[in-house]
Amino acid sequence: MKRSYALPLFVAVAFLSQAALARDQWQIHDPNRPMAPVITPGPAGPPVPPPSDALVLFDGRDLSQWSDAKGLPAKWKVENGYVEVAPNTGSIRTVKGFGDCQLHVEWMAPSPAKGEGQDRGNSGVFLMDLYEVQVLDCYNNKTYADGQTAAIYGQYPPLVNACRPPGEWQTYDIVFHRPRFDKDGKVLAPARMTVFHNGVLVHEGARLTGPTAHKARPPYKMHADKLPVSLQDHGHPVRFRDIWIRNLE
Repeated sequence: MKRSYALPLFVAVAFLSQAALARDQWQIHDPNRPMAPVITPGPAGPPVPPPSDALVLFDGRDLSQWSDAKGLPAKWKVENGYVEVAPNTGSIRTVKGFGDCQLHVEWMAPSPAKGEGQDRGNSGVFLMDLYEVQVLDCYNNKTYADGQTAAIYGQYPPLVNACRPPGEWQTYDIVFHRPRFDKDGKVLAPARMTVFHNGVLVHEGARLTGPTAHKARPPYKMHADKLPVSLQDHGHPVRFRDIWIRNLE
């Protein structure tokens, strides 16, 4: 049976209400918006093995599944089972595109910690190269709430701050559903995310108001059904390992 992505009226109203709250209740990056409460997650463990139906995007050995923004080989440093951002070489993105998916990413903020606010272990995980889950060292580090660790950047702070200290591995498990558009580019259903940080639920079915951006909340623009996953170069040597994805289309 062909699926329809048109939203029932009550769902559409709920989405619009949530979008309005995200846009109007707080200014973007509002310093007065409360930070998420701090909790202590479970201890870090070994890499999480991918399920049999997952595509492994990084297995600790090479970046053959990745390129730079121009489609050239990625320039980040691979060693000892992880890849480290090579500052000022640019973000990297997957060679393949994805839409609805389950994404697992493990990352580590530099230790010892340097800087404060947004200038401390900053990177990002982008679904479809447009929708960011923030990577940041927020262990004893205050910043604006919609830019803290595991925030859907510029839109929603996480429910809790589940950060481990810098130098310890952290995990994101993201379930992402791409936006749906009609043939004229009208949004039939917004992008949605459920995110676990270190095994702790921090977003449940969050409905995005559009692409994420710095100091802006741009509206949706029609785009392809499948686009790359990307990792951000924000000038900090953040490390990543054990990246895999499951297609949910």
